[in-house]
Amino acid sequence: MELDPKKAANAAHGLRALAQPVAATLSRAAIFLVVTLKPGSESRTTVRSFCGDFSAILRAVEMRDLEAALSCIMGIGSEEWDRLFGAPRPAMLHAFREIRSGGRHAVSTPGDLLFHIRAKRMDLCFELATQIMARIGDAVTPADEVHSFRYFDDRDLIGFVDGTENPRGQEAMDAVLVGEEDAAFSGGSYVIVQKYLHDLARWDALSTEAQERIIGRKKLSDIELDASVKPSSSHSSLTTIAEDGKEIKILRDNMPFGRPTHGEFGTYFIGYSRSPSTTELMLENMFVGRPPGNYDRLLDFSRAVTGSLFFVPSATFLEDVSDEEPADGSLSAAPAAPEVREEKAT
Repeated sequence: MELDPKKAANAAHGLRALAQPVAATLSRAAIFLVVTLKPGSESRTTVRSFCGDFSAILRAVEMRDLEAALSCIMGIGSEEWDRLFGAPRPAMLHAFREIRSGGRHAVSTPGDLLFHIRAKRMDLCFELATQIMARIGDAVTPADEVHSFRYFDDRDLIGFVDGTENPRGQEAMDAVLVGEEDAAFSGGSYVIVQKYLHDLARWDALSTEAQERIIGRKKLSDIELDASVKPSSSHSSLTTIAEDGKEIKILRDNMPFGRPTHGEFGTYFIGYSRSPSTTELMLENMFVGRPPGNYDRLLDFSRAVTGSLFFVPSATFLEDVSDEEPADGSLSAAPAAPEVREEKAT
């Protein structure tokens, strides 16, 4: 997909494209859809045609209850980007990087398209998911579908408040939106998703104090533990990333999910960032440790069962997508999968 002259001129003059609602207000309900494209040009044509209609479909469902704050993010994975859109390509888009260290494993799982649907009402999320699949269902294969909910006072199923350190306002936009560093894709964002399952029986057997040391916060008040008592292996310590003395933030919108009859209790992690390297460093700190071996003890009770990385192009980019096959890249080989980062057991 060639960058048209208008986009090139806007990029040259520092004009940012209209972003998708990455920094939308946290919602009470969410659906996460991950699908893979079926082989063949017809499937790609269906998806490209959908891109241009995506915003109209969202608006049609949104109008049923404007106060419900329905929103949806569409992301595209590395493997299909070139075949869908050709060149250029987001500078830092690649497959999710698998991590192994000891018995801990950040798995990499298939995913070509991500839809992150949010609203105050689950029925609106469900309706939009239904409409999306009505349009592209014949062109894709489901990889994962998770229906999530906000749990009491924004807590996860292990009982702690989630997302306390999220940036807000302009700080959030600066943290998640690509700028002049990749002008052709300004207004876009990178997103990493992982589905974690928790061993709640073992977690609940811990004392509150032990849980607080693992997380790095007080359970009831959500106040961060004092540095003098907070372990360097705590979750909050290892997921704090600083560069030149300044913290580099991501925007999380994690949501609980579960099936009690199946003994399934989990957290769907979703982190938006201006560069995937920030989230990747957080994961490396968690699974390998900082320094190696000083890993996130929460992983003794939680395991990742999915892992994917997507680029979220601007709404402007999606509306300008043509139905036609790109002149270059449509038949090119998929980018090679990155090497697995593996550390010796500790």
